[in-house]
Formats: sequence, structure tokens, C-alpha cells
Amino acid sequence: MVILIKFQYFFDRKIMVDKVKKTEAQWQEILTPEAFKVTRKHGTERAFTGEYNDYKKEGTYKCVCCGNELFSSDTKFDSGTGWPSFWEPLKEDSVAYKTDISFFMKRTEVLCEACDAHLGHVFEDGPQPTGKRYCMNSVALKFAEKE
Repeated sequence: MVILIKFQYFFDRKIMVDKVKKTEAQWQEILTPEAFKVTRKHGTERAFTGEYNDYKKEGTYKCVCCGNELFSSDTKFDSGTGWPSFWEPLKEDSVAYKTDISFFMKRTEVLCEACDAHLGHVFEDGPQPTGKRYCMNSVALKFAEKE
């Protein structure tokens, strides 16, 4: 069973979003164990092990959980960190942010706006024009090649 919840944002961010809600059991049915651990339990894949770290094809990176379009290959760069990195999301409302104070540090967690999947973190040490580094887990993404 999938529940879609509509809610409103003010401050010109967005008017309405369809939120994808599933039970833990439903997520486990559709995701690999590693994808479930990362996206639903806020885990992290090991550096340099993800499918998209050195991926060079042109297209769109989507949320593995719900298919929400997240990042364009046009904004992907080699950060040398071992995870796929982007300097900005595909659309401003593709992702959401949450303060993460785990592991004795303060970071900004990046979530899928549509289903709240944990994707990775954003840092202030990326290239121009944004100066941001969206450090994502490959297992949280699925790629759609440009046609």
C-alpha cells in the first residue's frame, strides 16, 4: 500500500508535493538490503565501492526508492572522495535538507523530497558556480541514460 500525502510549503519554495509513504516492510520488498540500510536507515556505503562513483554516462540520477529526479550528469564532478558528487540538484525542490549531528559532527543531510530517502550529505567545499559538494551514496541512486 502506498500513501500519497499532499502538503504545502510557504515562502515560495513549492506549493504541493506528493509524498511517497510506505511501511518498512514495503520498502524492504522493493530495495536491496544495502539500499534499504542506506536510504531508510541513514547508512553509508563504503567509499570507492559504489556503481556511480566513476560513472561517466550522460543522463539523470533518480531516487532508487521512488524515481524522483535528483541530479543531472551535467553537474557531476570527481571529488576524489569515493562517492558520486554533484554541485547542485536537478531542481531546487528535488531534495530536502536536515541537520545531522551523528558521529560527533554537524553535517547537512540530503533527503529525497518525495520519499524522505537518505541520499547523502552536502558540504561547502565543491566547485563553482555553487561551491557545494552533494556527496551521494550510489546505492541510493538509479541512473536514466540520456536518449
